[in-house]
Amino acid sequence: MRCQSVPVDLHTERLTIRDWRRDDAERVLATLGRDDVMRWLGDEPHAVLTDLDQARQSIERWTALSSTPPLGCWAVESTATGEVLGAVLLLVLPHGTEDEVEIGWWLHPDAWGHGYATEAARAVLAHGFTAGLPQILAVTLPGNEPSNRVCRRLGMSEEGVVHRWYDADMLLFRALPPQGRP
Repeated sequence: MRCQSVPVDLHTERLTIRDWRRDDAERVLATLGRDDVMRWLGDEPHAVLTDLDQARQSIERWTALSSTPPLGCWAVESTATGEVLGAVLLLVLPHGTEDEVEIGWWLHPDAWGHGYATEAARAVLAHGFTAGLPQILAVTLPGNEPSNRVCRRLGMSEEGVVHRWYDADMLLFRALPPQGRP
């Protein structure tokens, strides 16, 4: 992947996209300890988090993923309140090539329906394309209409159902850099 390092501290009108901190663990547990969030993450039902140690381990794992710019998994924070609303990520898909980079997100249900996922994802798409990514993909589980709507609002093209990176049928979306950019 021929990408330059780009700062991870991203700001939008309402959000700060930043590295995880250890003190985010309680909010991570409050979010990923919920079936209504976890049911949409990955190719099979993930076990919900049950304690702060699991949340801290998740934060450590995400911090390690963020050590290879422009890839990473970052906290999405309300600039107004400082509360962590969820996460946004840019990672190589499982068993994918270096050009098969996925954008994804998850939010606490209190943050659903406010446009935060679209706002955060738009900033991370720009981050990835500024760094030189040739495309950015999103894959969603069947029935995850809220995430499908986010992909469409981002202008991602719907490419159909695939059974490639995860052990499940997934709806594939693709974004290309703005014209005139690599």
